[in-house]
This record gives sequence, C-alpha cells and structure tokens, in this order.
Amino acid sequence: MKHLHLFLIAAILFCGNLVTRAQDNGVTLYFSAEEMPDLIKCLPPPPDTLGNDFANDIMHYMWGKQQRNDPERAALVFQDAVWNYDSLFAVFKVPFGLEITKEGTPEIYKLLINSLSTIDATRVKPKAFYHRKRPFERFHEHMLTRYEEVELSGEGSYPSGHSQRGYATALLLSEINPDNADTIMARGYMYGESRVIAGAHWQSDVDASRLCAAIGVSRLHTSPEFLTQLEKARNEFQWLTGKLAPTDDASQFVNITDVVPDAILEIRYHSTYNFVGTRVDGYLEPVALLTRQAADSLRAVSDDLKQQGYRLKIFDAYRPQCAVDHFMRWGADVSDTLMKSYFYPEVPRDSLFELGYIARRSGHTRGSTVDLTLFDMATEKEVDMGGTFDWFGLESHPDFGGNPETGQYIGNGRITAEQFHNRMILRDAMLRHGFKAIDEEWWHFTLKNEPFPDTYFTFPVKQLSK
Repeated sequence: MKHLHLFLIAAILFCGNLVTRAQDNGVTLYFSAEEMPDLIKCLPPPPDTLGNDFANDIMHYMWGKQQRNDPERAALVFQDAVWNYDSLFAVFKVPFGLEITKEGTPEIYKLLINSLSTIDATRVKPKAFYHRKRPFERFHEHMLTRYEEVELSGEGSYPSGHSQRGYATALLLSEINPDNADTIMARGYMYGESRVIAGAHWQSDVDASRLCAAIGVSRLHTSPEFLTQLEKARNEFQWLTGKLAPTDDASQFVNITDVVPDAILEIRYHSTYNFVGTRVDGYLEPVALLTRQAADSLRAVSDDLKQQGYRLKIFDAYRPQCAVDHFMRWGADVSDTLMKSYFYPEVPRDSLFELGYIARRSGHTRGSTVDLTLFDMATEKEVDMGGTFDWFGLESHPDFGGNPETGQYIGNGRITAEQFHNRMILRDAMLRHGFKAIDEEWWHFTLKNEPFPDTYFTFPVKQLSK
C-alpha cells in the first residue's frame, strides 16, 4: 500500500509537470487533468496473470515477435516509437492526405498539439495505480527498439501512452478529413500494434488505450474553444486541398471612401514603399475595399474619432489571394533584402515564415480586416504611434510599452507614454464599434462578426462601381 501511495503522489506531480511544460511551450490546454475523466474509474483493470485474457496477451506478444521478422513492419515500429508530436504527425501524412507542420498547417497543428497535450495527462494516474510490468520485463527479453528499455523499465505498462496518442490523433484527423477516415483510423490502429511488436506493451494495454483516446476526444467536444479550433482546422484543410474554393464575387464589398468619405488612403501595396519593395500583385488601383458590414462599423469608428479631433488613415483593407501568394514568393527568396532596413532590420530574412510575419493565408482576404492609423485634424499630420505600419518586430505589438487591456503605460525606453496613449485611442475606438485586435500589430483590426469567415476572395483591388 505504501508503494501505491508513492506511485500516486508521483503521478500527481507528473501531471502538474505536464501542465507547466505545456504552458511553457505555448500550449493551451482545453481542460486541466482534474477536469478530464478519471481513467481509473473508466477502465477495467488489466488482466491478472492467471486468466484467459492474460493468455491472450501472451499470444499477441508471441505474434508480435514474429512480426519483427518482416523488415517493412519492423521499420514502422521504429518510426512509431519516436516520442514527439512532429514524428507522430509525419506518420499520418499519407493517410491524412497532407503534411502536418507548424508552419504549413498552423490551425491543424494547433488543434492537435492542444488536444493531445490535454489528453496526455489522463494516462498518468492509471499507469501509476496499476504499475503493470511490461512484456520485455516479465520475459527478461530485449525489445525490438532496445534504446527504449532504460526509459521504460519500471514505468507502468497500462495503458499505453503511444497508443493513446496515435489513436487520438487518428480520431481528430478523421474529423478534419472524414473522406479518409478509414485509412486514417487504420493507421492509428496499426500505431498501437507497433507497441505490441516492439515488446513495450501487452495487447490489453493497447486495447485500453484506444478507449482512453475515445474518452479523451469525447471530453474535448464539450469545450467551446476546442470546437472553434476544430472548425478552423477543417477550413484550413479544405483550403489547402482545394475543397474550399475562393471567389471573385465582389458584390458584397464597397469602396471605403463611399462609406467613410473623409478617410485618407495611403495604400502601401499599390506603391513601392512596402516590405516587398514593389507594387504587390492584385493592387490595380490605390483604393481600399471592405465588406459592407465592416465598412459600416468603420464609419461608426470614424464618427467617434472625429469628435476627438482625428480622421482615419487607411494603409490596407481587403487583400486578394494573389497578393498573399506574392508575399509567399517574396518570402521564399531570402536574397531579396531591398527593404530590410526600412521594415525588418532586426529580423533574420530567413525567419519570416517561422516567426509568423509571412503566411499562406491572411484575414485580409476575407474582406473584413483593415490596417489603419490616426490623422490629427489640428496639426494635419499623421499621429505618432511609435512605429510604422508593417514594421516586423516587438515594437509593433499592442502591449509593447504598456497593458492594452487597462491602458496603463509601462516605460521601456523605446516608446513614450504619448505614443502608447495614441495607440490606445485607436484601439479603444475600434473595439467599441465591433472590431477585434491581434497581439502582433497595433494597426490591424478585424470585424468580430465578419460575414465571410471561411471565404478567401480573389478579385483584384480596384474601384467598385456604386
């Protein structure tokens, strides 16, 4: 009993460590370990060593040893044994139909990382509670993946963490791409079998782990944050695989100046003064377009700020997909540093994708996002915001120099109280009238209830007929 208590204490500490590491890695857990189902209450105990169920485990262990003679199957066992998320996602590239990476599929990657990190913690308590001896330990034989033996020796076998991860991943990916659910789930099933063949787990460990995965994913479906991210992942998959077609229908868009007549336009991407250093594809005329709903809300912002002595100055609004594609081509050409000193002097040219400054999709393309600043009617000058539009760096973050939630200035020697206050004037007005901000750019705002959250438009930027 004393040993059992020690194991449970260790499990609790390990769960806390998982949460801490998840937070340190920028992972958002959908539920804490305490909020997830208690698998000790959900699972049957592992088979005792005298019954038919354990005899079945031994038969599958012997079957697994025979499978090691197949070079192709053995190779999969080594591939499936690698204990990190990126290697796990690579396993599903073919059945899922798309390579899953942090850079290439950010929404799918985020869903998987957050979901698996949440589910992972549930296996810890039953492992410690039952502390089942692994097959290679019981038979005093080497695993196929010998390098794992030291780490796995003494750790509970029931349930299997690898199998739980693999099956949970298959369940999640099947929701994103249901057309391939059969092959995705088959690979997830095989992922668990690999642990039997390796000698790391009994068959009953793996069977229980599939149940654990299903229980975990079911719990995730009660989280609004999970459901929102799942929808984003589905849309990303449909977009990347050509199932979510963009459109050239501009009928629901308006010229901003038709709705906000005194708005000042400085459409940077129609000029050469931008981070690319040339006019961007799709910007045929120096005009700004928005969906009707976003433009109406922007009019309310303009009326509000006009009473405070300001006009709006627009840098960019609707951005066609061909412009985003232009950014992608430019980003891949690391030799092009023409505008580096103007817009990204402190950012390595080859890190723009990794740091998120360039991406294959943009909220601007959905038509309800606008980049803007303030123009002082008294001085007839652009208001000093402590940084220029499209500056790649921390200085562009709304919280650089203060707390945007409270408006409190925190001096840092690089932005003045007045500059921070100016940013807050713009931000507060935008938020009051239905827009939302992002964490990276003080000038960037998107209509909260945007009318086309899943549509990426392709028509060029040019004056629309009324």
